[in-house]
Amino acid sequence: MSTVLEQITKKASELNKNIVLPEGEDSRVVKAAEEVTKEKLATVTLIGNPAKIKENNPDVNLEGIIIVDPETDERTIKYAEILFKAREGKINKKTNLPEYPTVEDAKQSILKDYTMYGALMLKAGDVDGLVSGACHSTANTLRPGLQVIKTAPGVQTISSSFIMVSPRENIYNPDGVAVFADCAINIEPDANQLADIAISSAETAKTIAGIEPRVAMLSFSTKGSGNDDKFFKSVPKMQEATKIAKEKAPELIVDGEFQFDAAVAPEVGKLKAPDSKVAGNANVFVFPNINAGNIGYKIAQRFGGYLALGPICQGFAKPINDLSRGCSVEDIKAVVAITALQAK
Repeated sequence: MSTVLEQITKKASELNKNIVLPEGEDSRVVKAAEEVTKEKLATVTLIGNPAKIKENNPDVNLEGIIIVDPETDERTIKYAEILFKAREGKINKKTNLPEYPTVEDAKQSILKDYTMYGALMLKAGDVDGLVSGACHSTANTLRPGLQVIKTAPGVQTISSSFIMVSPRENIYNPDGVAVFADCAINIEPDANQLADIAISSAETAKTIAGIEPRVAMLSFSTKGSGNDDKFFKSVPKMQEATKIAKEKAPELIVDGEFQFDAAVAPEVGKLKAPDSKVAGNANVFVFPNINAGNIGYKIAQRFGGYLALGPICQGFAKPINDLSRGCSVEDIKAVVAITALQAK
């Protein structure tokens, strides 16, 4: 286990947050719930039928795990009412009818959708965070968040980041850890979205990675050295995003646009942007689009040997995180710990 991940799990164990895992039908999730509980990383609420969970996982110790069965839990009607009110007036695009004509319709829906059920538990304040996606798509995980949890105050964009952990000492990454965003959710974010991504990623750096954020808005250009105004306007977009981020979060150390070497190499930063507090010193990197972000983090991971923790969801009013469907028990435990740190 990396030092950074050890620090994350240690901090999580001190908080005793309650994290809901809606996928009680997945044996990896149940095993992770057992280990999280045993290691006291968090209190786990597992959603599913207790008898089926026990039958399908005979070797797992379920002691200490809270198991909620929506079919019998007395709070189900309360959650149905929350969903009905949250989506009142919304029309189903396929049927052109109300999504939930009655509270009973909302109830029948959440009895089939445990991720939404978990999101409603989070909305009601009965748990502190939600982790899903082991056997459901990213859309299935994020949709309930967007529909009932919504975005945090002042944030309009849900985004993602990776915490990148260095395998060795690196003069260009003295913290030993960096944050890359957005590598997984927003395909071609505009300037306002990029500003939100920068602010959310800085919060991730501080809250989870444990570093003081210095945010670089990345481009193929440094401070106007290049321009694609006739074609894609990506350079002006990053310049505008930097301006918006500074206006929205004046206390944040953010600057750009920068080429990657100008952002991380002191000798290049001093040459190209001598007056910048970020140039040559950045530890949070905001990419212009998902192409650059996804390629960038995978290059660091495969060529550089960096450990990539994530994607971590950012911008929700309450923490929700998505798992890869190929996740391991260890992956689930790590995401539970990260989610606990995001909980207020």
